Amino acid sequence: MSGSTARPHVLPLVLASALVVSACGSSDSAATGTDTADTVTVAVSKDSGPLNIFAGQTDQMTELIYDKLLAPSPYVAEPQPWLATEVRQVSATTWDVDLRDDVSWHDGEPFTADDVAFSFHFMHAAPTGRFTHHVNDTPSISTVEATGEHSVRFVCDYACPELGTVTLADLPVLPEHVWSNVDPAKAKEMNELPVGTGPYKLVDYSPTTGYRFEANPEYFAGTPTVGELVMPVIADTSAAFTALRSGQIDAVDRALTPELVDQFTASSDIGVVTVSPLAYPELKLNYTREPFAQHGFRAALNLAVDRDQMLDVVALGQGRPATQGYIHPDAPFADPDASTPYDPQRAAALLDQVGWVDSDGDGMRENPAGPTIPFTLIVDGGNAPHVRAAELVAEDFGKAGIAVEIKPLDAGSLADASAKMAYDLYIRTNSPHAVGDSTQFIMSHRSDNLWQHPELAYPEFDVLYDKWRATETNEARIAAMQEMQKLFNRQPTAIALYYPDEHWGYRADKFTGWIETPGYGIVHKWSFLPAEVVKEANAEAPQD
Repeated sequence: MSGSTARPHVLPLVLASALVVSACGSSDSAATGTDTADTVTVAVSKDSGPLNIFAGQTDQMTELIYDKLLAPSPYVAEPQPWLATEVRQVSATTWDVDLRDDVSWHDGEPFTADDVAFSFHFMHAAPTGRFTHHVNDTPSISTVEATGEHSVRFVCDYACPELGTVTLADLPVLPEHVWSNVDPAKAKEMNELPVGTGPYKLVDYSPTTGYRFEANPEYFAGTPTVGELVMPVIADTSAAFTALRSGQIDAVDRALTPELVDQFTASSDIGVVTVSPLAYPELKLNYTREPFAQHGFRAALNLAVDRDQMLDVVALGQGRPATQGYIHPDAPFADPDASTPYDPQRAAALLDQVGWVDSDGDGMRENPAGPTIPFTLIVDGGNAPHVRAAELVAEDFGKAGIAVEIKPLDAGSLADASAKMAYDLYIRTNSPHAVGDSTQFIMSHRSDNLWQHPELAYPEFDVLYDKWRATETNEARIAAMQEMQKLFNRQPTAIALYYPDEHWGYRADKFTGWIETPGYGIVHKWSFLPAEVVKEANAEAPQD
């Protein structure tokens, strides 16, 4: 799909068998598994409840159950029809979608256009969450109606050229006959096992034992290559990788820590896949507090971060320095010319301009508005790479004359401080949805993540937002967004620290069908679907 019109496309219902990734750096004896299996066991990092998509669940797990109109995600340049067979933009604000007529829900009910219309209307009425901005603001969809048993029309309140490549590739479709009995205001309270059209059914869930999925033998895109997925919760990362090394599990839903890569690569039983993720660690600046509300102060801090050192020390050189800024360079809409250099001289000049000067010669700058006290940087005390990154940030800012005090917190306290914006500085992992979805970049400025505070004007962004909203083609909209990216990089409210490579380990003596898809690592539904289907969906990341 390119431009504003998608070509007609029907996915083949073919079961193909192919080894998609092999054990990288392991001996020949490692690749003794197959690309099909009766059961694969994957440790997951947290208990996400019964996978209610309105309760903040992980995309990788919910997409085993639910499908979208296009596949695989907004993180590829050309999403392909999935539950849809064709997607057409008929005007600046209107899209027509033709749907497959051979799809059933897990409980046997047929999938129809009414389900699609219902899903979008339900999300419009549901509380704000992971998906709802795609309906209520960016874009703003005024009506969705079934125009036939297998056709739907979407009408937006203003031009929505990216509806096909972004929105329809991101929103899961819900069964009307299940969710119509749920009050949208209480969507987060739904605790029944989900019903979808996807390749797997969640047949068992327990907070103590985790998850068990069974393959959907009636799946429209072909029989899944693994019959059963067992997913116990192993929150402790060290324990999870110990279980992988000993063969108690077959994979983990997170990347190896950098120091484990060489150990696992040398193993004769463990394969290692290297991926380029969209996620990365970021430093958030609390723009609602002084002096972070000042664009010049934030710009100075941005120039003071030595990203090459950050990559070498924290990621052991495995990745790229974050010199392109907030939007990940692999995102389809990223500005290839974006640049956030390390420039301590320019940082010092900007700090001088905003009145932060070292008047007593002690090497630290004084606050022109009051007492000079160290800024507090909160970080997850159990995340060793983030703690090391915090130490380097404090070191870099200290060289610029800005004192920083690191405050490690437990995960619960960190989440509470984040929700209340009770911090000066905060290191966390940014998600693919935040930095790989073009509409979320806009929404983040309008929902207090990157901006939107009633007492803080941002006229420069407002001008660019109006320009963005007036565009009617993908090309013009991306160009407008890249202007926003340049503005943000000049005076960011969040600073990219480094773009890591990720290395994912798996038991190569058990199952070898793992593939990388942008933004998702290797634990996702595309690793468990026939190779022909994965290729047709444009789901596999390009190989170097």
